[in-house]
Order: sequence, then structure tokens, then C-alpha cells
Amino acid sequence: MWWFQQGLSVLPVALVVWSAASFVFSYITAIVLHHVDPLVPYISDTGTIPPERCIFGIMLNISAFLGLATVYVRYKQVYALNPDKSKIIKLNKIGLTLGLMSCFGLCIIANFQKCILYYVHVLGACLTFGVGAVYMLVQTVLSYLMQPEVHSKDIFWIRMTVLLWCCSSIVSTVFVPVQVQEELFILIFFFFFPQGYTAHIISTVSEWSLAFSFLSFFLTYIRDFQ
Repeated sequence: MWWFQQGLSVLPVALVVWSAASFVFSYITAIVLHHVDPLVPYISDTGTIPPERCIFGIMLNISAFLGLATVYVRYKQVYALNPDKSKIIKLNKIGLTLGLMSCFGLCIIANFQKCILYYVHVLGACLTFGVGAVYMLVQTVLSYLMQPEVHSKDIFWIRMTVLLWCCSSIVSTVFVPVQVQEELFILIFFFFFPQGYTAHIISTVSEWSLAFSFLSFFLTYIRDFQ
């Protein structure tokens, strides 16, 4: 039996691999068709113009479904392992709610592209990554509360590290200005970043970092799901 065939470990693996592929495939398509600047474009820009918009949308919808399944299995697992611990049960329910909201946000990103309804697209991003970061925090706290009976200290520190990576990426993505028509919070730090293109690169790199830090968190579920 292969390692990904043990238990339900195929769920987080499929979620991470498929989601990463959706970003990469739409990026490659957009580059080949000369729809975006090849030097680190925004992820959303790689899913704006057909045909990459179609690829981006359908693949992210599948990612949202895989995320939904992964979040639910994690919820049931934590509940089964801690049936009598009220604090963990409450946190677990909060985690489930946050996880479902994050998956719904991913559906919004997939179906409301940046060029069509910009603010709805931004709302989806906030739900996916903002609420998703809080979900990661809840799961990290649960990992702390469940040691040493269920989790080791290692898994707690790994999740904490990925959480900090995700949060730092959120900060640098949101608060580094690029162009007034592209980013929501640009004016806040506009005068601190006179080099517009440098700020643009920092912001786009941070967005890609955010996406992959978010996905990396689910890789820590593999051992649990086995």
C-alpha cells in the first residue's frame, strides 16, 4: 500500500496538488498567450482572460470541493479523538465554520473574476485567505491542546511556522501598494514606496507566497489522515 492510500490522506494531497496545478496551469497559459507580464504577475491576473479564465475557474471550483471535504474530515477526526473535552469540541466547531467560509471564498474567487466584479473578487480573497488564516490559527491551537496524546510538539511547531509564514505574506500582500486601480489598500503606504515597480514585485511575490503557504498547511494533515 502506498503512503497516500492509507486512510484518507489522499484528500489533503489532492487538495494541495490540484490547487497548485490550477495556479500553475493558468499562469503558463496566460504567459504563452502573452496575456500577462511573465515576471511574477498577480494570481488573479492569470485567470482573467479566456481561455485561462476557464481553466482557473473550473479547477478552483474543484479545489473548493476538495477543501470542503478535507475540512469536514478534519472536524470529524478531532471530534472522534476528543469526545469529552468541551474546550476542544467548541474550538473544533469554530474551525469547521471558518473552514467552510474559506472554501466558499474560494468559490467566489473562481466564479467572480477580477475584471468582472472586482470587489466581489476581493471579498472572496478575504474569505479564502483572511478567514482561512484564522482557521489555521484554530487548528494550530487544537494541535497544542491535543498534545501529547494525539499530536507531538513537532506537528504543533510546524503548523505554527506555516501560520506565521501565511500571516507575514498577508501583511506584505495587503499593505504594499501597486496601482490605485488594482489594490484596495494602496494609499495607506503610497508615500513609503515611491518605487512603484519594486512595490509591485514585492506585492505579487507576497501573493504567490500567501497562496502556497496556505496550501502548505494542509500538507500537515497527511499524517493525521493516515
